Amino acid sequence: MKIPGNLQPERVVGLIDSREQLPLDLSPLKTKMVGLATGDYSVRGLETIVAIERKRESDLLSCIGASRDRFEREIQRLLAYPVRAVVVESTWSRMEAGEWNSKITSSQAVGSLIGWIARGIPIVMAGDHERAGRFVSRLLYTAARRRWAENRAMVSEVAKTETIGAA
Repeated sequence: MKIPGNLQPERVVGLIDSREQLPLDLSPLKTKMVGLATGDYSVRGLETIVAIERKRESDLLSCIGASRDRFEREIQRLLAYPVRAVVVESTWSRMEAGEWNSKITSSQAVGSLIGWIARGIPIVMAGDHERAGRFVSRLLYTAARRRWAENRAMVSEVAKTETIGAA
């Protein structure tokens, strides 16, 4: 059995949660809309391993304020995934400046983000929607490629063992 040497991005299927209002462009990955248990993005075949949550700045501020309890449950679920992140369509400098129409202060916003990082959730400040798509696409592909390499090595090792045992 010959296993291809590399996993090309075009062979990876990025999954987009069916509740996503404004899905990211995950090119060059193929995409499919599905209902995901946790997060907004994953990879077909790795749904229990990869979960990426995306937040627009206004959504993030809501998660820090009025929707805090619901989002804390989402954070708790994300912690169960080996590959996880929250990708935010904003920047650290915008979070620090606090120039938005919300009761959430910059100190509360930055403090919440730092708190989630301390709990083990990577926070990717992507800047805008387009960059968020590039980051999520690359993260999904990287996770898929690593699992591919791990499985390829395991299959290769099993094949060697079976060959030795047959001799």
